[in-house]
Amino acid sequence: MMNTPSLLVLAGDGIGPEVMDQVKRIITWYGDKRDLTFDVSDDLVGGAAYDVHGTPLHDDTMAKAQEVDAVLLGAVGGPKYDVLDFNEKPERGLLRLRKEMDLFANLRPAQCFDALAEFSSLKKEIVSGLDIMIVRELTSGSYFGEPRGIFVEDGQRVGINTQRYTEAEIDRVARSAFELARKRNNRVCSMEKANVMESGVLWREVVTEVHKADYADVELSHMYADNGAMQLVRDPKQFDVIVTDNLFGDILSDCAAMLTGSLGMLPSASLGAPMENGRPKAMYEPVHGSAPDIMGKAMANPSACVLSFAMALRYSFDQGEEATRLEKAVEAVLAKGIRTADLMQADGGKPVSTSEMGDAILAELEASL
Repeated sequence: MMNTPSLLVLAGDGIGPEVMDQVKRIITWYGDKRDLTFDVSDDLVGGAAYDVHGTPLHDDTMAKAQEVDAVLLGAVGGPKYDVLDFNEKPERGLLRLRKEMDLFANLRPAQCFDALAEFSSLKKEIVSGLDIMIVRELTSGSYFGEPRGIFVEDGQRVGINTQRYTEAEIDRVARSAFELARKRNNRVCSMEKANVMESGVLWREVVTEVHKADYADVELSHMYADNGAMQLVRDPKQFDVIVTDNLFGDILSDCAAMLTGSLGMLPSASLGAPMENGRPKAMYEPVHGSAPDIMGKAMANPSACVLSFAMALRYSFDQGEEATRLEKAVEAVLAKGIRTADLMQADGGKPVSTSEMGDAILAELEASL
């Protein structure tokens, strides 16, 4: 590679640093064994940043995030910070990264590894082989719309959040979904609430227009988001790519996550527009939270964070074959029955530690050479 790609690591809070340590071992392995090196720097986000700077994301860290090829994030938050003002909470650092980097397309794969099918709350035959992608609009909608806040009207408090979308915001996330579908099974289901929300009416109209203009080769269907939630637990394999707004995407992707059996296995990518070097603005993070109850106990499952790095290899660095190598290494570990505590059945034997899971993944990478 002509230029060494740059990564900003924001390990964050709780188990974030523990799982990120295993990712760093894998990054080092790729440099040593696959001649794929990265310029890695570290900084703070969330509660860790608040403890040092009095803010969940320092301006200097935000500037670094804008300059690197990709950001790897561990997790943010914890009960220690519940007393903080809303704008100082750890999650505000994450939202600022998403907003200012303009990471408008959140990719949440829900893939059920054969070895974990029994962990799903659904019957094995319903989830075995599941492989869907949810594309969630990430920088607009009710989480960012104005007006917002808590106000006093007629002597009582009123909480207001505004669901707002422009045509351009819908257009660009729809195109991301259609492009992904072309690389998968060529089907997109768009979900909204056009029956009761004007923003949903516009969403459906714009997605239809983009499809007709440039993606007629992709099969497009529409579904109300509440029905979509029901269908995800009734027959999830009917879907390939689901595209939806920020609020519904937040809910539906967590619903889909549990179909796979464990949040500890699920990665995500948040992508924006291409930079001058052609790579998209990007941040990669596991779906799970900071899990403060197991922090420091060597129990955390690093797999979701590892698989988030695999997504970085695929979407930021055009290293699809190496991404597949890493994904297959994780799958091989699970197939051998090597599990952290979150993946153990009641009689499943002794779980491995966070670092031992990292050892096992690295061993499978070695075996793939």
